[in-house]
This record gives sequence, C-alpha cells and structure tokens, in this order.
Amino acid sequence: MFENRKLLWLACLFLFAAQEQNEILLWPNGTPGSEGKTGSEKVRVTQDGEHVISAIHKPSLTPYLPRKEKATGAAVIIAPGGGHRELWIDHEGHNFAKFLAERGIAAFVLKYRLAREPESTYKIDQHALADVQRAMRLVRSRAREWGLNPGRIGVAGFSAGGEVAALVSMRFDAGNKESPDPIERESCKPDFQALIYPGNSAQIVPAKDSPPIFMLCGYKDRTDISRGLADVYLKFKDLGVPAELHVYATAGHGFGVRDRNKSAVATWPARFEEWLSELGMLAR
Repeated sequence: MFENRKLLWLACLFLFAAQEQNEILLWPNGTPGSEGKTGSEKVRVTQDGEHVISAIHKPSLTPYLPRKEKATGAAVIIAPGGGHRELWIDHEGHNFAKFLAERGIAAFVLKYRLAREPESTYKIDQHALADVQRAMRLVRSRAREWGLNPGRIGVAGFSAGGEVAALVSMRFDAGNKESPDPIERESCKPDFQALIYPGNSAQIVPAKDSPPIFMLCGYKDRTDISRGLADVYLKFKDLGVPAELHVYATAGHGFGVRDRNKSAVATWPARFEEWLSELGMLAR
C-alpha cells in the first residue's frame, strides 16, 4: 500500500514538473522591473489537489497546442485569478487550456506578477499589464511556428486575471517596429477578450476600437460584478462593439473549469467556443 501511494505521488509530481518544464519565459534574459528578485516560486496544493502559485518574478506562458488536424488557427492567452496575491492555476488556467486545445484552439496559461501578495513591489497597471502585453506579443511573434493566425489571438481572464485581460484590451499598441527585439515589434492588441467574473468592472472603459468582448458571471456573485458587467455590456453595445453577456442563476464566484462541477454553469466553456465560432475565429 505504501509503495502504491509513493508511486502515485511520484507520478503526480513528474506530471506537474513536466508541465512546468514546458513553460516559456516572457523575458528569458531578465524581467524588467524584477531586478534583484531571486526568490523561487511558491506552490501550495489544496485539499482538492489544486495548485496555487505565488512569488512570481519570472512571468511565463505554458502552451497547450492542438493537434494539427484539429487546429483552427485561433489562440487564447489565459490569465488565472487569485486576488493578485496568488494564481489558482488549475481550474482557472490549465483546465480551461486543455478544453480549448481539445477543440482546436491553442491556449497559453500566463503566470503574471502579483501586486497584492505580502511585501510585493509590483503594480497591477504596470507589471501585470506589462506581462500580459508581452505575452500577446510573444504569441503573435511565433504564430507561424505554432500554426496560428496572428489576427485570431485573444485573451481570457478569471477574477483578478479578468482585470489583467481588461487592461490589455484597453491599453494596447501596434508595437515598436524599430526595436532590436523582434517580440517588441508585434502588436499587443487582443483580437477578442473574455472576462470571467472579473474584478473592478467599473474600471473597464470601452472604446470604438475595443476588441469584441465575452463576459460571464454568476447571479450569486458580488453585486458589483454582476451589475457592473451589465453596465459594461450596455456601454459596448452603445459603441457598436460586439459583446455577449451570460449570468448563471445559481453560480457564485470562482467556479472556473472543474470536472466535479455538475451545475449548469459548468457548460460555459461551450458558450465561449460558440461565440468564437460566430465571430469567425474558428473557421479553418
């Protein structure tokens, strides 16, 4: 019995380590704004076996690429939530990425720097924003290598990650064509955005050139989230920017993507896939 448990533990450790080895550093030669920070990432495992990450000083992407025969050319950069203190990397990251990759959509799980963990020197609208902007540029710079359409690369964020996704969808540029770094020559504008129970929805300021937006939350979530997204939806509609909003009657906050969730809200990733298809993002 002991040996079986030991083997199972080692297998789980190996699988998680293999996943981590697949990470791509956003700045392999050193992260601007993280100079002098040499501490290792912290990983804790919940009672349900989920991984929660903190102390991120080397932001990265973990890719999930679909099989070539399924690939649509679309890609989603996923920003997990965790209150800017940690990242719930499984149910708001890897699980959703696997769902997308199985349906021909490339996915990239983002580890971004955390502004609200104890003694953090990072800022949301500076360092976390820089991380997601760099992630957008990096994926677009390697679109040909990964079989992606550079005009079908979007961003999705959960809770605090929804704030980060909303930020890059408001603060984007076409890239610096004179930069010696080929990644920095690329645009960081998402081609679409998905905000899943995002925080600070009152700070979302739509514009006519905003990417199309998919929004989702639970009726039992905080009022500022459900009512806030309703207000945001109307602002996008008034500007003529494609927008879709789903509010699930029995859901609260933080449901993400979990196999054990059998309620109606568990079907929401299919609604996102349908929305992408209707936008023309999945046409092969």
